[in-house]
Amino acid sequence: MTHPAPPEPASPRDLVGIGIGPCNLSLAALAHPLAELDAVFYEQRPRFDWHPGLLIEGATVQVPFLADLVTLADPTSRWSFLSYLRDRERLFPFYFAERFHLQRAEYDAYCRWVAEALPGLRFGHRVDAVRWNPERDVFEVDHTQPGAGGEVEALGRTYTRNVVIGIGTAPYVPDPLKPLVDTPGVPVIHAADYLGHRDSVLAAGHVTVVGSGQSGAEVFLDLLRRRPEGREGLHWIGRSEAFAPMEYSKLGLEHFTPDYTRYFHALAEPVRDRLVAAQWQLHKGIDAGTLAAIHDELYRRTLHGGWPDAVLTPGVRVRTAGRIATTKIELHLEHLQQGSRSRLTTDAVVLATGYRERPLDRVLAGLDPYIRRDNGERPRVDEEFRLVLDPSVTGSVHVQNAELHTHGVGTPDLGLAAWRSATILNSLTGKETYPLPRRTAFTSFGLDDPADRVPQARQPKRLTPLVEGI
Repeated sequence: MTHPAPPEPASPRDLVGIGIGPCNLSLAALAHPLAELDAVFYEQRPRFDWHPGLLIEGATVQVPFLADLVTLADPTSRWSFLSYLRDRERLFPFYFAERFHLQRAEYDAYCRWVAEALPGLRFGHRVDAVRWNPERDVFEVDHTQPGAGGEVEALGRTYTRNVVIGIGTAPYVPDPLKPLVDTPGVPVIHAADYLGHRDSVLAAGHVTVVGSGQSGAEVFLDLLRRRPEGREGLHWIGRSEAFAPMEYSKLGLEHFTPDYTRYFHALAEPVRDRLVAAQWQLHKGIDAGTLAAIHDELYRRTLHGGWPDAVLTPGVRVRTAGRIATTKIELHLEHLQQGSRSRLTTDAVVLATGYRERPLDRVLAGLDPYIRRDNGERPRVDEEFRLVLDPSVTGSVHVQNAELHTHGVGTPDLGLAAWRSATILNSLTGKETYPLPRRTAFTSFGLDDPADRVPQARQPKRLTPLVEGI
């Protein structure tokens, strides 16, 4: 049963957050101690969940534990990962474990600990529309509370001076494979749903994993470890020219600093578009440890002679796909370098084909006349993560993890979440609420290096004293 939310305050809120993933959860955690900021966050899911289908045993987050929700902006925050460990009486075990990178399941548990304790988070609320009300000089945010059977139980409207959108990404399925996913029968699943269907996939005689990124590698490794030696029946394919390691050198990682983000934002739009496509190995490669684990497992299976029944082929795209009767799937493949084509018959498919930013068009349809767009009809986003709107709109709409085209490869990176949240809060409060470093990289990315230029916070937008919640 859905419990009614506390009544809305009489005056407009200072901030409404849409979506509660790690990005907006970071913002909510850093906003929590700010008594002058009245904020509420809405999420349509019933509780916090972070990629539950990929919480594979042993899989780790690809950033250090310091890249939690708050530490890189406020190491003293009560919502840090170390505070979570202290609350659970696990500081000493973590200390002796000497782990710099967390397991995904532990990061998910930490975020849920924060989400369950923070006030002002409204789960089970779906935001349907955002509009600008010029007469009241506020945004109107309409939301609904779905009932257990999917029917709408309650309708609501919140007035706010500012909005931040953090609706995240959605699993991506290439067009040739969409008919297979939509048709029941032989298991064809996205990696986002892997754990929920792992038993049925393992029961298949032959399994194909499509996708040469981190999730594809993790799924392939998990299946390999669980299949009998000599009867693995696995095929791993991907479009990339190699099962390539992610760039993880110390200077390479400086592409995930505020310095590089500011440099990238100042580039011309065509240059930014070229860079995003060319820099795939900075964020779409495979962790070197995962590649080593795959090789070690394959090598172990050769110790008594013979080779494992596992085929790994990069540089391959799926042209079309179809079902053979109701028991098998046929993939029509093309090798991009050879130009050759072949067919692969398999009993199950796991699509590790990544994620795409959820389009903002649905939730922001009411603001479309006010949104300024670039040459590719994408929303323009300024340096402080605000949508560029018509000057008649005095409120701000900030975005999180929806600005890859304007802010570069660091957009989905968890390591920049706290810095971005602090930047947004500094903008909203009109002061340096969270002091941010003026320089974060040894690399000078341009001749007119912007590393020593940190944007000054604007004047606040009539923030009101805290009414209730955050």
